[in-house]
Amino acid sequence: MINVRRAVVADAGEIVRLRGVMLADMDQMAPAPGPWQQAAREVLHHRLAEPADLMAVFVVDDPRRPGALAACATGTIEQRLGGPDNPGGLIGYVFNVVTEPAYRRRGFSRACLEALLDWYRQRGVGRVDLRASVPGEPLYRSLGFVPTSGPTLRLSLPVPAGRG
Repeated sequence: MINVRRAVVADAGEIVRLRGVMLADMDQMAPAPGPWQQAAREVLHHRLAEPADLMAVFVVDDPRRPGALAACATGTIEQRLGGPDNPGGLIGYVFNVVTEPAYRRRGFSRACLEALLDWYRQRGVGRVDLRASVPGEPLYRSLGFVPTSGPTLRLSLPVPAGRG
């Protein structure tokens, strides 16, 4: 049995470390250390402690290294205006799903994602989105995620120094 738990503020450093593992897998090279790590830790410290409960991270502890994490899955909730397919307007977004390479193919990410999906259900979230990597797509599909239609457009705005 896999023991999944909800992350606490003290897990922020490990969640950011795992994010680096995920980014290295996606880009085929480890991300350079930098201000992104401190900014991510600060977001986690704030969001995991806030009473609004709009972000959750579910984790599996590393069985060989006390204080370390083996896997995690992160999700947020956004309130939008309701529509015919989602009257309540709550949208979940899944990201930062990663398992340490030594623990892959053991169900850790699946267990984290299932806990996250239960968290969404308990909060009445009507839709959950994510962006899948090619290796992650079979897992997401097995949990019921399907491709969406329509183009996704993105605009990157410059962020003033000290604000991002």
